[in-house]
Amino acid sequence: MPPRSRNSADPADNATAAAPALRVAVLADSDTRWKWGALTAHRLTAGAEERPVETTGLLLRGRATPTPRQLAEVGEVGVDTSRVREVTAVEFLHAVRDEGYDVVVLALVGGAVQAMLHGLAALGLPRRPVVVTGYVGVVYEKLADGLLLRHGADVVLANSRHDAERFRAVYEGVGADASSVTEAALPFLGGEPHRPEEGRDTVVFAAQPSVPATRAERTYLLRRLVEHARLHPGREVLLKLRSKPGEHTTHIEELPYQRLAERLPGGLPPNFRLVYGHMGEVLDRTDLLVTVSSTAALESLHRRIPTAILSDLGVREVLGNHHFVGSGLITSWDHLDGGLRPQPDEEWVAGQGVAADGTYESAYDTARARVGELLAAEELPSLTPYYTPATAPGYLPGILARHHLGPDGTPLPGAVTPKETGRVRGAVRETVRNAARGAYRHGVQRVAPVIRRMGEL
Repeated sequence: MPPRSRNSADPADNATAAAPALRVAVLADSDTRWKWGALTAHRLTAGAEERPVETTGLLLRGRATPTPRQLAEVGEVGVDTSRVREVTAVEFLHAVRDEGYDVVVLALVGGAVQAMLHGLAALGLPRRPVVVTGYVGVVYEKLADGLLLRHGADVVLANSRHDAERFRAVYEGVGADASSVTEAALPFLGGEPHRPEEGRDTVVFAAQPSVPATRAERTYLLRRLVEHARLHPGREVLLKLRSKPGEHTTHIEELPYQRLAERLPGGLPPNFRLVYGHMGEVLDRTDLLVTVSSTAALESLHRRIPTAILSDLGVREVLGNHHFVGSGLITSWDHLDGGLRPQPDEEWVAGQGVAADGTYESAYDTARARVGELLAAEELPSLTPYYTPATAPGYLPGILARHHLGPDGTPLPGAVTPKETGRVRGAVRETVRNAARGAYRHGVQRVAPVIRRMGEL
């Protein structure tokens, strides 16, 4: 059939041609939150065939602002990472005011979400954007604190039925509106189901930046992983790392495994390697995924890869592995050394939103419908977070001040500085900023642990 003329009289064709782009902004403050936010934006707008989608990536300037390498390792997220730009909280608010976004995805730590909600409300826009937020992965700590800091968004995404029930219970328990809680799934689940390959036997340990936290516990896990490699010389054993030394992720990593590996007595066996990169690509060749409590376990389960949650350091809230109670996955290195492959409890897996039964593809239907209704509404209600100067006068002002916002959500005096003009000044500013960030990271990873050890003498 020949293509239709651009001057076609078909009203549907003309309406589509004239439809303005759906403008989406993703604001993230770390590499993993950028991944979550960009993929969430992509899934929420996947059904918007009637309108082209333009997604803008914004990185909230801070200690964990991802590097270009980290952005590249996230993988394909539907956003041109070369055009992602850094902003302060105030610069973000100005961008929303001046650039006319339809949807804003806040992929931030709870306090930053709360500050942006108050800042957006204070803009007083005649037509504000639909605001979406949620959690990057397993929610195993600060449930009430994190949820209440996210309250006020139009959509608070829950990654599973289990999480949705918990989220609503928290909101209803304090008398807050729970209608924003919307069940979805982790947006980065996917990949081909696990298929064993003859001659391949790969064990991957998914490391976490801050779990466990102590040198003794991290050294123990590393030592057991290396011993596992020595016990099974025909097996490839990989330590999957989140970041290189000097880079930061969502959580501060004071004791990088790379540094600990350099000091391990006896060196490393030839079948043991440290790897970086996109987790999905590593899982493509994984036959057993081992971790303490990483969200990588959910990615692995979704693909039906044998998965183990370690109990060696205890099953404790501080480790996050308590989240996996009832999963059938909790075991120890001793059992894994002996050949155990845990079998997941199917009911538990289904409740976590990772059941590979086809339901995942429709997991965002409700969220897409919710966003679509809000976009179609003639007028959106005012953003009304649970925390206000009246309900939390001893808590909220400090959260807002950290982002240079006053108690009413407006920028504090001096928060807005004119941008330097010219490439030279811009380059100098960027150099100074990067140096300051590098100094901070060096202080966290090198100086702070030394000071703590001195204090223990």
